[in-house]
Amino acid sequence: MMDYNFDVNKVPTPCYIVDESALIRNLEILRGVSERTGAKILLAQKAFSCYHLYPMIGEYLAGTACSGLFEAKLGYEEMGKENHVFSAAYRESEIDEIISYCGHIIFNSFTQLDRYRDRVLAAGKKIGLRINPEHSTQEGHEIYDPCSPKSRLGITRRNFHDDDLSGVTGLHFHTLCEQNSDDLETTLDAIEDKFGDILPKMEWINFGGGHHITREDYDIPRLERCIRRMQEKYGLEVFLEPGEAIALNAGWLVTEVLDLTENDMPIAILDTSAACHMPDVLEMPYRPPLVGSGESGEKKYSYRLGSQTCLAGDVIGEYSFDEPLKIGDRLVFGDMAIYSMVKNNTFNGMPLPHILLLKKDGSFGTLRSFGYEDFKERL
Repeated sequence: MMDYNFDVNKVPTPCYIVDESALIRNLEILRGVSERTGAKILLAQKAFSCYHLYPMIGEYLAGTACSGLFEAKLGYEEMGKENHVFSAAYRESEIDEIISYCGHIIFNSFTQLDRYRDRVLAAGKKIGLRINPEHSTQEGHEIYDPCSPKSRLGITRRNFHDDDLSGVTGLHFHTLCEQNSDDLETTLDAIEDKFGDILPKMEWINFGGGHHITREDYDIPRLERCIRRMQEKYGLEVFLEPGEAIALNAGWLVTEVLDLTENDMPIAILDTSAACHMPDVLEMPYRPPLVGSGESGEKKYSYRLGSQTCLAGDVIGEYSFDEPLKIGDRLVFGDMAIYSMVKNNTFNGMPLPHILLLKKDGSFGTLRSFGYEDFKERL
């Protein structure tokens, strides 16, 4: 994890800081993939919906991917480029508005396809189907595995209706989570094995997200071979919709030590919360990187870091430091742009962290500030 280059005592806490330089570095990598292969890369808004930065992101990417009406409208209004939507099911009351915002409408079942096909085609938009290749490449994170048993996401081959493809021009799959391109390669093998007879009938394919393209050890040449494989073998236009890769390691969460207590080990109470401000810590579970720290016991002084909330399990993790913590110390968690702002909440009346932009010149800009009214109006 990169160290930060700002004065932690000059920002309010808690706050998210989006690092413009790091974001641009990621975007340049992604644009390079697009330029070399012709594939179109979309921002999956479910991971990073900081729309203040959409105009800049739109200079590098082809558009946005969304999961329903609100994200569809956000991508349409704030980036205004290609906009693809997938939902496990669409509401009758929302589908017409969604169609108006999106160029590609992807269905999760033939029931939904049959119900809304004519409306999509009448609007001149493209139809896709999400497939489930039943090829799990993840271990230990079933909550994020669309190919897990009894998954509701994607149509399996035995439920795929070859005779009901009128108007369908593309296939979509999303089976990866923070993974490298070797897993994409084996997934394509499974897709060809199960849906190889369908691919020649299509015009485009969407590889979904979960591609950690901007991670240091990611095998980009293998990714590009995977893209060309679909282009050259089947003549398909290729889309990818990563979320994490766009803002990976491009954000920070700054918090302050409010109190120090003891119960079997030293405990630091922070003004941030796993449950409220970084929910993946509890959902995955996930241990966020903390600048200047080590594993518990690795450095001289170990602490359990927890929140102000009344939730007993609202614990971020156990970390160690070279020096003892003091009340008023500032701690900086890394990789806090993704799945943080989009998932946060005000449980227990916890304030939402401010959102700041660390500009390329080292100065700060405030993207959003939050207060009592933001808590009250959510209820």
